[in-house]
Formats: sequence, structure tokens, C-alpha cells
Amino acid sequence: MSHVPVLLNEILEALQPKPGKKFIDATANGGGHVQALLERGAEVLAIEWDEQLAKALSSKLQALGLKTPVVHDSYVNIVAIAKEHGFDQCDGVLFDLGFSSWQIEEAGRGFSFERDEPLDMRYNTADSQQSQAESETAADILNGWSEQELADIFKEYGEERFDGRIAHAIVQARRTSPITRTLQLVEIVREAVPFAYRRGKIHFATRVFQALRIAVNQELENLKKGIEAAVEVLSAGGGSSSGGKPGGRIAVIAFHSLEDRIVKQYFREQRKAGVVEILTKKPLRATLEEITENRRSRSAKLRVAGKL
Repeated sequence: MSHVPVLLNEILEALQPKPGKKFIDATANGGGHVQALLERGAEVLAIEWDEQLAKALSSKLQALGLKTPVVHDSYVNIVAIAKEHGFDQCDGVLFDLGFSSWQIEEAGRGFSFERDEPLDMRYNTADSQQSQAESETAADILNGWSEQELADIFKEYGEERFDGRIAHAIVQARRTSPITRTLQLVEIVREAVPFAYRRGKIHFATRVFQALRIAVNQELENLKKGIEAAVEVLSAGGGSSSGGKPGGRIAVIAFHSLEDRIVKQYFREQRKAGVVEILTKKPLRATLEEITENRRSRSAKLRVAGKL
């Protein structure tokens, strides 16, 4: 399982890992950030919501001789997970909100509009750990939600200009047969949007697929809960005698404006409440060199805050 961690140098500079420090990677993915933190002597607790990725990461770290707990769970439960493993009052929590290249290329769950796969899009498919709402697939949404509900998620989660036209086309198409495959959906979107839109820089189905993925996994709601819980498990900073120096740090890498907006607003609210100090006046972006080597990093934005 190959994985190129995004903004690795910036993360290491922000978290400053060393022996004796404890960190939680709340979105461990392929383990690139986890490995880098471990190699610098820090203790790391890895959390991964995709069961297959969690198992693969655990095997990878064992093969490298790196011992660390890999927990298959959602980061919304980070408080309980941290306490169970002795990572409450830790030195840092990392969120890398990008989804895995493995999920696109190998998972077979319909994340990519370039492959003919079932429209699933769930990060986690372990039924035993999911509520009924969380187990709803992209196909369930496409075939069960009303035209207005579909238009709403395309607009809100995908910032799609032709949300209404696409939603109407989906409702019309499903009357003939259920929408169950990725390329079936791509064709419906292609027919619904103007010809010029099909020839834009961004693939015409990108925003619809993004919106469905966010809706299926309740990504924005979970992000709000997750970063709030993460601040709770960070070690507190010094008091007035130490100049109010911040303690544990939270670092969040977002890949689209909806995620970044949530992080930005939450950090600002917590700064006003005297809970955190914002350590990045503007989000940190990938260097040209990193973008050349890893195109996935071009849209990444890193924000960091320290607990007071």
C-alpha cells in the first residue's frame, strides 16, 4: 500500500515530534504521517475509519518494525479512544481530510467517475460498527431521495451550478431503472449539463461525486464533531506565569473550501473564547516542488492551532 503524505515537512514543523511526545493521527490512511512521526521517536495513536485501510496499515507498520496501536473507528470518538490508549492530554492531533488513492483505485466502491463500479462510496463498510444512517450508500441516496433533496446536496456539498437540472435528470432516469453504477451516473450527468460545461477544466461529474461522498459519510458533520473533540484531548498550555504559551497542537489539512471553512470558523470561535491560539495566520500550501511530485497536494491547505 503506497501512500505519499501531503505537506509532510509542514506537519513536522508544526507538531515538532520527538521522544517523549504523544500524537494522534485521526485519519491515518496509508500511514505516511504516522510513519514520519514514529521515526522521530514520538508515540503515535493511529485512527482509521476504513477497516481495510486500518488492517493494511497495521500490517505495514509491523513489517517496518514500528509498534503503534491502529484503531478502526471514527475520529468523532477520539475522546474515548484517546483515554482507552493513554493518549488523552496529548501533544498533537492531526487530520488529513483527503481520501486515499487506494480508495479511488482499488476499493471498488464507486469513488471515481473513471471506473465502472457499484455506487457505494462508504469509507467504512463494517456493518457491525455502523448505524443505519451511516450504512446508506450513494445508490440508496440516488434512488431514494427526493429531487429537491438531491439538488440541495449537489449545491451545498458539491457547489454544483446545475444542481437542479442534474437532480431532475436523476429522478427521471431512475423511473426506468435503478441507478447503481458509476458510469451510469456519469452518463446521466453528462446529458443533464450544457455542452460547454462538459468541456471544462474540471470533469463535469466531479462535484456530483464529491457531494455524494460527503453525504454518504456525513463528512462535514463529523468534521465539526471531530475537531471539537480533538481540542478536548490536547494538553493545555501554560498559564500567565509562562506567558500563556500554547500547549498541544491541532493540525488540519483540508482539500476543498467546505472543509477549510469549517476549520477556519471553528479556530476563530475558539480563539475568541480563549481556548486556542491560531498558529497559521493563513493556511500553509504545498511548495511547487511538492505539487510537481504529488499533484494531490495542489489543493491542500494546512491550518494549525495550539491549546491555551
